[in-house]
Amino acid sequence: MNPQIVVDGDSCPVKAEIVNIAAQFGVGVTMVSSYDHAIKQVLGVTIVQVDRSQQSADLYIANHIARNDVVITQDYGLAALGLAKSCRILSPRGEEYHQGNIDYLLERRHHHAKARRGGRYFKGPRPFTDDDRKKFIAALSKVLRDMQENVQF
Repeated sequence: MNPQIVVDGDSCPVKAEIVNIAAQFGVGVTMVSSYDHAIKQVLGVTIVQVDRSQQSADLYIANHIARNDVVITQDYGLAALGLAKSCRILSPRGEEYHQGNIDYLLERRHHHAKARRGGRYFKGPRPFTDDDRKKFIAALSKVLRDMQENVQF
């Protein structure tokens, strides 16, 4: 089975960019989202819709990814599961999750959740910018180029 790009699509701001880059590299894309988020059908993209429960898209992705797939997600838990399956993981801002940073990110998420339960609140994520989009495009292109050079397609 050829590697594919699997997208946690509910709140992904770079869907169009993923489709364009995947087409350039001849890679299939699977967009996974809940029924609450309509994703437009595009050539080369498989759309999977799951129920609206909180972790349905993540569970579907975790159960259907395979070695060398590229997973696009903002969720650190899903990123950790993807890393365990030897996938390449990118955030929509172009950050690559890897064994060297995932433990820290999971620990930070746990610390923030614990603090919120104690009544402390943090700012949400910063607004998504054009620089984030450019960084993502460069990062995904680099990952696919690296994989192509290593004959993983």
